[in-house]
Amino acid sequence: MIVGIGIDIVDIARVARLVGRHPERALQRLFTLREVDYCRVRARSADHFAARIAAKEATYKALGGAPAAQARGIAWKDIEIVARTGAPPTLELHGSARRAADALGVRRALVTLTHDAMTAAAFVILESE
Repeated sequence: MIVGIGIDIVDIARVARLVGRHPERALQRLFTLREVDYCRVRARSADHFAARIAAKEATYKALGGAPAAQARGIAWKDIEIVARTGAPPTLELHGSARRAADALGVRRALVTLTHDAMTAAAFVILESE
């Protein structure tokens, strides 16, 4: 059963400016080390960073049915998009995001990412048993 859905769209140029102006601060605050390692080696790294921001925002929206106190305390790095060679990206939840998902009975999280020249988008579905 679906217990949460979320979608988000992010302007890639805005993310490129943010990472360009404050690279270490922005990357440390918004992304896990695995996410940074994955995105930095890509030819158009801002596209991949923007897609991950969209996925994190979509996940916040999908977790909206969780108790408000838990959903508000979710940090950017509590939501992680993990890329594996030859496989679609997966969504891993940590800390407050994991607790919010547990409160909703989430057993499976699905995520899809996309980007073009100007925007990145993500869609998240959270399912229970």
